[in-house]
Amino acid sequence: MDQAAALPGAPFLARREGVLRLDGHALADLARRFGTPLFVYSRAAMCAAAASYRRALAGRPHLVCYAMKANSNLAVLQVLAEAGCGFDIVSAGELARVLAAGGAASRTVFSGVGKRRDEMALALQAGVRCFNVESIGELRVLDEVARAHGVVAPVSLRVNPDVDAGTHPYISTGLKSNKFGVAHAQALATYREAAALGGLRVAGIDCHIGSQITQIAPYLDALDRLLDLVEAVEAEGIALHHVDVGGGLGITYTDEAPPAADELVGRLLARMDARGHGHREVLLEPGRSLVGNAGVLLTEVLYLKPGEVTNFCIVDAAMNDLTRPALYDAYMGIEPCVRRRGEPLARWDVVGPVCESGDWLGRQRDLAVQAGDFLAVLSAGAYGMAMASNYNTRPRAAEVMVDGDAVHLIRQRERVADLFAGERLIGAP
Repeated sequence: MDQAAALPGAPFLARREGVLRLDGHALADLARRFGTPLFVYSRAAMCAAAASYRRALAGRPHLVCYAMKANSNLAVLQVLAEAGCGFDIVSAGELARVLAAGGAASRTVFSGVGKRRDEMALALQAGVRCFNVESIGELRVLDEVARAHGVVAPVSLRVNPDVDAGTHPYISTGLKSNKFGVAHAQALATYREAAALGGLRVAGIDCHIGSQITQIAPYLDALDRLLDLVEAVEAEGIALHHVDVGGGLGITYTDEAPPAADELVGRLLARMDARGHGHREVLLEPGRSLVGNAGVLLTEVLYLKPGEVTNFCIVDAAMNDLTRPALYDAYMGIEPCVRRRGEPLARWDVVGPVCESGDWLGRQRDLAVQAGDFLAVLSAGAYGMAMASNYNTRPRAAEVMVDGDAVHLIRQRERVADLFAGERLIGAP
């Protein structure tokens, strides 16, 4: 084995004798077998990530709700449900995926700032565990919908604690300037109204401050503000059964060093114990940390285009397959699937075929590469396929899951005809 420790996703992702493997499967072989672009996930890596949360929460009442916006493939949901996870959803479509994958609505929390009445009704009919309510307007509409259907909706207020998570502004969610949650200063009054509405039952309190967080301190700051509110709310006779501390734990893309899940959870539980809240059920909503480093995106080198200023390595994956670099200026590791001995390195911008200058997967990467080679974009298990599009009428990639010795095709590659099957020419019958 060579350089296994340097790869995000190790030990599941490793290079042996020059060949990059995921759970022992040569990625170049998978690229040839299934074609590219291709997302490949490791079931073992996902299960190991989920186990880290379970170990830290052992003996405590808890529910780990996978934030499925990170990767909503049915097989991924199946794996995590079987690993003991519930789900955090933000749409009726995501609820439908949970149910189709064998997940339980009773282990699902419904988040999101813009829930429609029809989505609320569907979630009530399915029996979701809790609605994470994000505004006073939503609270009142949910009360109306619940009473119209003759049921009582369990609610938790998502509180915006105005804590800086120190992450990219597009994925920061806990500041006053963000659209998410009820302002901390308004939370107590909102709980009073929730407790007075006949269609609602107050169940808990929720907080989520952002994504790709690599420090523990922002979580502790947010938890302290949350527990201050718990004490103020219960002083008014409104019981809060659970505390939902959200998710957002980051992963390693390059040189980040986020805490392990069990370290983070241990610190949060210790703070709750110290403040006299150890009896409460704890909910968490991890997403990226469960699936991010469990996946890679495979792509074939189409052309090498040396230039006076920049050398371009043109591949068949593009910003429609993986939008994080273009959207967030995100760094993602890029590795050859087979490393040939003695071949000299050159510096390349790895770019795709889409007609945008922002269509790049990596800039200024030192690679020994030839046309026809396969490259692996690392840490692509989260916010890859989930954010993919059909821009430039490009079919979305296939997805496979490696599972011990087996390899499962868990999503067929789209065909061009699929992309306009629902469209109609003017005047067509």
